[in-house]
Amino acid sequence: MTFSRTLLLLLTALVMVPAGVADAGRKPKPEHQIKFATLAPEGSTWMNTMHTIDEEVRAKTENRVGFKFYPGGVQGDEKDVLRKIRNGQLHAGGFTGFGLGAILPEVRVHELPYLFESYEELDYVREKTGDHFVKAFAEKGYIHLGWTDVGFVYVMSQEPIRSPEDMQAAKMWVWAGDPLATMFYDAFDVSPIPLSSPDVLTSLQTGIINGFYGPPLAVIALQWYTRVSYLSNAPVTLGMGGVMVSKKGLRGISAADIATLKEISGRHLRELALKTRIQNDEAMEELRKEGIKIVEFTDAERQVFIDRGRAAWGDGVGKLYSQEILDRIKAVLAEYRAR
Repeated sequence: MTFSRTLLLLLTALVMVPAGVADAGRKPKPEHQIKFATLAPEGSTWMNTMHTIDEEVRAKTENRVGFKFYPGGVQGDEKDVLRKIRNGQLHAGGFTGFGLGAILPEVRVHELPYLFESYEELDYVREKTGDHFVKAFAEKGYIHLGWTDVGFVYVMSQEPIRSPEDMQAAKMWVWAGDPLATMFYDAFDVSPIPLSSPDVLTSLQTGIINGFYGPPLAVIALQWYTRVSYLSNAPVTLGMGGVMVSKKGLRGISAADIATLKEISGRHLRELALKTRIQNDEAMEELRKEGIKIVEFTDAERQVFIDRGRAAWGDGVGKLYSQEILDRIKAVLAEYRAR
């Protein structure tokens, strides 16, 4: 499916599909229904993959296990979803690094500013360290069904940003309660405006903010790009994500069916990560076609951002992650680059 076709389906879904009922009335209720919420809108690549997972899980378990979906943020921001999972109202969710970090703060070490320069670096680090984080999530009461890539994250704004001073002059958004993003802004002496993710578009429309950060595919899916004019072509971080289900939410499901759920989810989520990478590239081109101006950096200008961002890594030690895990990630990355 081409990007244009995907975008058309997405926009149609946003207008015509009542939130939270996209999968209602079409499938018989499974014996064990996993209630799943995400910010990803119906019709998006992410939700299409979740529907595929649901169909295969239902088939392989003879409808003993299946999902009920709440897409598009209808259950609230990611912290709202986690609270509802703890209360038993929901069982699972698709999360960005923000939500994953609310469960396991140290996982945000993957999203340090200017850490990764390519997807290949991320894949290598994930291969070498992923088991540590999956085990740590399990200790927190969650089963990790698979990683997803959000994509390289760019700053977009109403006025061009190519220096720290430009960013200081903008009214930048920060995801309310996100310690890693706050750490990044502190490094640039920026006082951002905290908002939940569902409030960003309205705040752009009313002028409360005039700048934000995000990967190309997501800012198109969420329509944020329609309220700004510039994209600064120096990606801040490589955004991560993942699908999590609480152990409590799987009570009563056999070990064999849980194993089936994990295998099917892991396989399709790996495919989703690859699709997302391709579609983020296509989304960048779509932004150009839509009139977004790309702010290019000289090597010196880019290095200012890299130096400031990397200097902030130590600020998260003891707050989000340990020095040990930071050193481990840096060592594995250096090992890859040496190869």
